[in-house]
Amino acid sequence: MKVLRLLIVLLSLAGVVDSWLALRVHYSTETQVCDINEHWDCGIVNHSSYAEIQHVPVAILGIVGYLALAALAWLRRERLLTLASIPGLGFALYLTHIEKDVLMVYCLYCVISQVLIVLILLMALGWAVWNWKNRQSSRA
Repeated sequence: MKVLRLLIVLLSLAGVVDSWLALRVHYSTETQVCDINEHWDCGIVNHSSYAEIQHVPVAILGIVGYLALAALAWLRRERLLTLASIPGLGFALYLTHIEKDVLMVYCLYCVISQVLIVLILLMALGWAVWNWKNRQSSRA
């Protein structure tokens, strides 16, 4: 499971980079490379009122969240990692709903984050189940 743990750490660090790129868009006034067309524009999403919670950019929450997931994976805390990934996925799904149904514009960085958190949750869940089964079989 060492490979799985390291893969989760790498995916979490990719999430940090992805969130950092979204944060750069949040504070930028320039045209963004992810301004693809009227349906894909990171600038619109990251400059909307939904891009902050209590004046804290959502991207900063992403950076902190992904760092926490990386730390939990590194420390081999697969159950806590799984539990922490669930609200991360829920929040990402909420933000995707905002993009789809309210703003009607998608952010490429947000979609990448959505994929990353799904993969992290699935891997963490698999890791937790694997360890649980191993503990059960060693007791028998």
